[in-house]
Amino acid sequence: MNRLKFIDRMAQGKLTRRQMIAGAGAFGVGLTVMSRMPKADPLVCLEWAGYDTPDHFGSYVAKHGGPPSFSIFANETEAVQKVRAGFNADIMHPCTYSVVRFTEAKLTKPIDTGRLSNWPDVIPALQTADGVVVDGEVVMAPADWGNSSIAYRTDMVEEGEGETWKIFFEDKYSGKVAFTDSEVAVEIAGLLLGYSPKKIWEMSDEELAATKPLVQKLVKNCRFIWSDPTELNQALASGEVVAGYAWNETVKTLGAEGVPVKYAVPKEGIFTWLCGMTLLNVGKGDEAAAYDFIDAWISPETGKYLIETTGYGHSNRKAFEIADPAQVKALGVTDPVKHLANGIFFQPVEAEREAKYIKLWEECKAL
Repeated sequence: MNRLKFIDRMAQGKLTRRQMIAGAGAFGVGLTVMSRMPKADPLVCLEWAGYDTPDHFGSYVAKHGGPPSFSIFANETEAVQKVRAGFNADIMHPCTYSVVRFTEAKLTKPIDTGRLSNWPDVIPALQTADGVVVDGEVVMAPADWGNSSIAYRTDMVEEGEGETWKIFFEDKYSGKVAFTDSEVAVEIAGLLLGYSPKKIWEMSDEELAATKPLVQKLVKNCRFIWSDPTELNQALASGEVVAGYAWNETVKTLGAEGVPVKYAVPKEGIFTWLCGMTLLNVGKGDEAAAYDFIDAWISPETGKYLIETTGYGHSNRKAFEIADPAQVKALGVTDPVKHLANGIFFQPVEAEREAKYIKLWEECKAL
């Protein structure tokens, strides 16, 4: 690294303290130069590992001269506990199924979408999704999303039969499908019994019992239950299975390898996880800077980066217009607005009820 590059990286906040001290000596950058560097931004963000790089919030870095401070968490439960214990963060990156933990703990404050220049371009279905809106107020600016659906071989599945969750229950595909090791099978069974997308997250004991024969049928039809998506990818590529419960990355990976695979938008609904930015009311940072950070996250430029590098979707519809068309196609998304209009967003399940879902799934797997 040459001297000018060192100074530039230091100014952007891209060097650790140890790197700054070592580099200052090596390149003759004294305290006078270092004192002119921008002060550390007071904004504090609770974030997932890997999402703390400037590519995710480029316009914020351009405006403020560097990134905010980050505290990395492993899961939302840990993050809630940390904030309740007194950690003063300004922004959190939760998902729709967990944001209620923050709102119920009275740790959030409403987001004024009028202060976000990119809000008008956020996909409509995401602007009003449960978890984005809580008790009539926007508490989360939707940013990144992904799906759980069916990946199927177009050369081995008859047209239309891969576009329904029923494929896992059809005798003709017995031994030719694979499913993930998750109680989401119970929710899918609920959908096929006619329960609404809202009801499947809050089924009664009687309704749960009604799903059991279907879940048993699903397990019986499966070639295997996967815990690592690599297992599914290999089986689809070889033709060992013709369809499987999959995440977006499976279609992206296999498509790049030339495998004729399609990502379904099941007629009963496509499961969708959605995460975004929430303002916390315990932060001590500049609120205007917090809005700049959120606006950067929901910008089309950040969306382009996410689509092209992670295989995840983004809330800004314009991101799909500027992203590499091949990468958009690899997501299995032709029209993001239409795609998400049929989304079934993952919702929190009350702990006692969730335990019953898991118990039913484990019982069916053991048969």
